Amino acid sequence: MKTNSASTANDIGNTQDHPQTQKLEEKSRPYKRSISRRSFLGKSLAVGAGTVGAGFLINTRTVRASGALTPGDAALLRFPAALEILEADFWIQYNELGGIQDSEVPGGSGIPAYHDALSVLDEDMDQYIHDNTDDEITHHKFLNAYLVSKGAAPANLNPFRTLRGSIATGVNPNLIGKRLTNLTQLTLDTSWWTRYRDDSHNPDLDPTHVFPQAVPSLHVGQHTAIPRTNADLSNANFVQAMANTAGFHFPTIEQGGNSLYPSLAQRATMEETVRILISIGPTETMHFQTWSDKAGNAPPLTAVDPVTGVSVTFPNLDVSNQLFKKNLIMPEPCPFLSRSLPIVSIIRPTNTNGAAMGALRFLTAMGLFRGQSPAFFAYMTQLAQAADAARHGGF
Repeated sequence: MKTNSASTANDIGNTQDHPQTQKLEEKSRPYKRSISRRSFLGKSLAVGAGTVGAGFLINTRTVRASGALTPGDAALLRFPAALEILEADFWIQYNELGGIQDSEVPGGSGIPAYHDALSVLDEDMDQYIHDNTDDEITHHKFLNAYLVSKGAAPANLNPFRTLRGSIATGVNPNLIGKRLTNLTQLTLDTSWWTRYRDDSHNPDLDPTHVFPQAVPSLHVGQHTAIPRTNADLSNANFVQAMANTAGFHFPTIEQGGNSLYPSLAQRATMEETVRILISIGPTETMHFQTWSDKAGNAPPLTAVDPVTGVSVTFPNLDVSNQLFKKNLIMPEPCPFLSRSLPIVSIIRPTNTNGAAMGALRFLTAMGLFRGQSPAFFAYMTQLAQAADAARHGGF
C-alpha cells in the first residue's frame, strides 16, 4: 500500500475518483501537516481525555519494561478496532435480514425472501453470515479491551451512530436510525477478483495496473445490498439482485482486512502487537476465501432498481478465462518483492506505506459511509494517519 494516489487505490482494490474520496483526502491534508501522536490522543474526537505529556518522551525500552504500549503500537491497534466496529455494524444488518438470529448474534427476525435469495449462492449462507458477524464483534471488543488494559484510549464510534438503514420488516427496530454504515448505496470495486487470479501482476509492484472488474456494473452507480423497505421485496428478480450485490460485497470487504493486518504488523514495535495483528489477520483471509467462493455462485441476471432506476448485470462467471473463472478461489502465484524472484502465492498487496489511509479511502469510495458527518471522516482520518505514522522501533 503506497502513498501515491495510484498505488493507494490499489492497496485494497482499484478505486477510481469518487466525490467522498476526494473530500476525505481534502480533509486529511491539514492533519498531515501537523498530526502527531500527542495531538492525536489529546485532540481527536472521542478518543479519550487522558493527559499527554512526559510519557511521550520515554524510550521504547522503558515502555516495554512498564508493560505499556508505545503510542505507535496503540495507533496500529486503534485503527483496526475502529474498522472492526464498522464491519460489525454492517454484518449485524446482514444478519438481521439474512443470517441466523440467536443469543450469540441477537436482533432482527429475518426476511424470508431475502434469506432464500442469499441461499441461492450457498445453502449455508445464513450460518456463514452469522459466524462472520460474531467474528467481527469479537475482534473489536478484544482490540478495545486490550488497548484499555494497557492504559491506551480505545476506538469509539458511538457518536456517529446516526444512519437510518433498512426499515423493512425483519430488521431490529431499535437500531433504525442508529447505524454506522450504509448498505443501500454501494459502489463496489470487484477488481480483487481478477487481482487474485492474475499471475503476472501485483499491486505492490504494479501500482498503475488496472485489474478488470468481475462485475463492471457494480462499479458504476449506487446499489442496495439489502431491502430498504418492504416495497423492495415485490420483484423476485430485484430481490436476487440485492442478494447478489451482498454476495459480492462480502468478499470485497473481507479482502481489505486480508491485506491490512499484515501491512500494519510490519510497523509494530512490540512483539505482542505483532502477535495480535498476525493472529486476527488470517481470520479475515478465511472470511475472504469463503465469500469469494460464494460470490461466484451468484446467478447471472439483469435488474433495474425500482427506486433509483440504476441497472445492474451479473455476468456468468462459469468461464474458462483464468481471470474470471469462478472456482479459482486460491491465490494464483504472482510476482513478489522483485521480478527477479520466482512468482509465489501470497496475500496482496502488503506494502505498508499508507496502508491505513488506503483502506479508509477504499471504504469511503465504496459508499459505505454515505450520509456520515464531517466529524466522522475527521475522526477516521486521524486514526488512519496515526496508524500510518507508526514506525517499527519508534513511537
